[in-house]
Amino acid sequence: MNLRPLGDRVVVKPVERDEMTKSGILIPDTAKEKPQEGIVEAVGTGRILDNGSKVPVELEIGDKVLYAKYSGNEFKLDDIEYLIIPERDVLAVVDNGTTNQ
Repeated sequence: MNLRPLGDRVVVKPVERDEMTKSGILIPDTAKEKPQEGIVEAVGTGRILDNGSKVPVELEIGDKVLYAKYSGNEFKLDDIEYLIIPERDVLAVVDNGTTNQ
C-alpha cells in the first residue's frame, strides 16, 4: 500500500464479522454491528509535542487491534475499505499468543 498517514494516525483494515451465528442463524446486513477490530496497514511518524519533540507511534504494521466504535474516517482504496484513526482511539492490541521477537 502506498499510503502514509500523517502524525499519530494509523490506517486499519477492519476485520469483517461472521455472517452466521454459532448456532447457524444468518445475520442480515441491517443487524450487523460495525466492526471494532482490524489489522494495522500503515502508521504515521508520530505525534509532535508542544516542546517540539516527537513521540513515535507504538503500533506496527500487521498488529491486530481493537478500536473505539465510532472513531476515524472510512475510505476506499482499490475497492478495499479502510479506516484512518488517531492512535489514541486504538484501545488494545490483540495478542494471539505468539511473540514477534
